[in-house]
Amino acid sequence: MSAPTHDTAAPDTAGSRGGAGRPPQSPRDSEAVATDHSTDGGSAVDATRASSAAPSAAPRPAAPRRGWFAPMLLRLHFFAGVLVGPFILVAALTGAAYALTPSIERVVYADELTVPAASAEAPALPLADQIEAAERVVGDDGALVAVRPAPEAGDTTRVMFTGDDLIESQTRAIFVDPATAEVRGDLPVYGTSGALPLRTAVSDFHRSLGLGDAGRLYSELAASWLGVVVVAGGALWLVRWRAARRRARPADRARARRGMLRPETGSTGYRRIFSWHASTGIWLLVGALFLSATGITWSQFAGENVTGLRSALSWSNPALTTALPTDGAGSGAGAGSGSGSSAADAADVAADPHAGHHGAEEAPVADADPADFDAVLAVARTVNVNTGLVEIKPPADAASAWTVTEIQRSFPTEVDAVAVDGSTLEVVGRTDFADYPVMAKLARWGVDTHMGSMFGLANQLLLAVTALGIAAMVVFGYLMWWKRRPTRGARVGAAPAGALARAPWWGVALVLAVGGVLALFLPLLGVTLVVFVVGDALWMASRR
Repeated sequence: MSAPTHDTAAPDTAGSRGGAGRPPQSPRDSEAVATDHSTDGGSAVDATRASSAAPSAAPRPAAPRRGWFAPMLLRLHFFAGVLVGPFILVAALTGAAYALTPSIERVVYADELTVPAASAEAPALPLADQIEAAERVVGDDGALVAVRPAPEAGDTTRVMFTGDDLIESQTRAIFVDPATAEVRGDLPVYGTSGALPLRTAVSDFHRSLGLGDAGRLYSELAASWLGVVVVAGGALWLVRWRAARRRARPADRARARRGMLRPETGSTGYRRIFSWHASTGIWLLVGALFLSATGITWSQFAGENVTGLRSALSWSNPALTTALPTDGAGSGAGAGSGSGSSAADAADVAADPHAGHHGAEEAPVADADPADFDAVLAVARTVNVNTGLVEIKPPADAASAWTVTEIQRSFPTEVDAVAVDGSTLEVVGRTDFADYPVMAKLARWGVDTHMGSMFGLANQLLLAVTALGIAAMVVFGYLMWWKRRPTRGARVGAAPAGALARAPWWGVALVLAVGGVLALFLPLLGVTLVVFVVGDALWMASRR
């Protein structure tokens, strides 16, 4: 439903067929605007013949206005499809590509991600040995910032360092065979998801067209307006469904409703395209709304508002205490009243889907002893770390603790975290996903599903199909517009303008108020919506 679409019926030409001198009728509004545009023409022909048989009949009075809201929905649907459609198309195509990259990179980077069969069956060496092998490769060119032990037999360990030529939130990962300490690869990885170069490139283009913060406006505009297009299209679909009940013949009613649920392959021309658009759109409605809502959460302006709202309503993730206890303050779980200088704590990092807002990875102030990684991980295993996908980070400064964070994004979600004093191996803080607020859990699940990691390959395929379906809807919409585009011989093109100009004063006030509220939370959507409705009304007023 993300396309420029349903148009009005063709202009009435009965008066030009030698009849009664009846004035041209205005475009139909209210429910008629969104009803089936390919209804039988028999009634129109009969009316024309009757008109021709009565040349002395007096001109009919103009049809009364029957509404403004449905025509405005149609106009919004059309406007967003025409003007925002290209952004939605690009976002959908790149999103479909991104959804499949987690599986693709397992093939492209198989040498770095996996080990030979003999190593897969051998016991793993201590993390200290694996880290030392990675440090010999890096030398003085980077500082050790994190380690991700091999999550399963056959996988490699990632030892992560800072680097000079890395983008924001990227680290240099050395891939080590855990059984032999052989270095299998050296690649940059991005964010908590650990995306490799291929997925990072696709993600960057999907999010910002590779243009940085300025480019992120495109994806925010697409995500924001996608929701409007879907809601408006769904409302128009319901209007058409209700109108189908008023068909005189049961066969016509059944045919009209079937065409709203599945494409009419026997139709041709505009009717065929419209049938594909309407029937496909209703099946994509829930998925498209989900992608719009979850995509907004990390947009540039609206995303910050979402973060602020979650904080104000106490829907944020619990913060992990990383501050070491001072003398006399006691120790143990929960000790310490705040967090140390590593305030970008493990819980927040684990919650960030793209990890693009924390800046470059900072190196610890002191070199970490490779042997401490084994000891800290062993402590964490006794607390709440019970999955293979974990990240161990040394303290950022002398006043902070080590952190061990679960990073499992697939179901069941595992993002528990624990902070450990490296000198005493005592636990100074912990967070558990079970204690997250409900809205924080929903946000976590929504983001992970949006990124295709929640339910594995099935999740990725469903996302790809949904995204490609949205792209097809845009193409269908443009084909429909081309079929019914205004020409010199036609008075009415797709989706007549001026719906707001026909609205009562309270309707105008309501639309502007909604646009103003949206401008506060979804700035790009709210501003462009107000510009559209006001501009549309002014344009119609200037034509009178």
